Amino acid sequence: MLKKIVKKAVIVGSIGLTSLACMSLANAENDRRIINLQAEAVREVANDEMQAVLYTELNEKDATILANKINTVINQTLATAKQYPKVQIKTGNQNTYPVYNDKRQLVNWRGRAEVVLNSQDFKQTSELIAKLQTQLQLQGISFDISDAQRKKVEDELYVEASRAFQQRAQLLITPWNASKYELVNLQLNTSGGYRPMPMYAKAASISLQSADIESQNIEAGNSEIKVVANGSIQLQ
Repeated sequence: MLKKIVKKAVIVGSIGLTSLACMSLANAENDRRIINLQAEAVREVANDEMQAVLYTELNEKDATILANKINTVINQTLATAKQYPKVQIKTGNQNTYPVYNDKRQLVNWRGRAEVVLNSQDFKQTSELIAKLQTQLQLQGISFDISDAQRKKVEDELYVEASRAFQQRAQLLITPWNASKYELVNLQLNTSGGYRPMPMYAKAASISLQSADIESQNIEAGNSEIKVVANGSIQLQ
């Protein structure tokens, strides 16, 4: 009787091992039918936001006089900017430091202060820059895509990239003799839309004493936004 029980246990155990082996083979077969895919959607978008940095840099023997002069220039700048309601203005970096001669003697104090303009109205911004250049120097102008426009385009590209991924996955069913595919994982990532390098103005070409500087025509250009779909599918 004991021998029969042992024999049955061995048979059952063998069946279990056979089932596990079959499952392992099936899993291995499925693993071989997992394919990594990539698809993308790209769009050229017109830059609709402009940023400009202007600054004043002065020298004085007295640090207090220097600070007062810089503050006067910045206050006048902020007052002038109020005439252009579509242009946002904020104060930027500001610093004051001593200047020494070769004998390590204090010669004077040098101060620098910046203002940053940001707007989607290029005409007003260009006019304001021209007006401010009677007191300030132009450090640079750059263009980018506004946050609202970027979000709108990215949302559309998420859909386009997903559809492109599905189409590419569907194409692989026939050549691999599969009946369908199952999505294993998918990641959607944005790239592009990098800020163009600023256009730097030549200080020599700017007359700080000019009472009438003509506003510059603006060409903002385009930026590229891309959404990449990376994922895996399992053919069945």
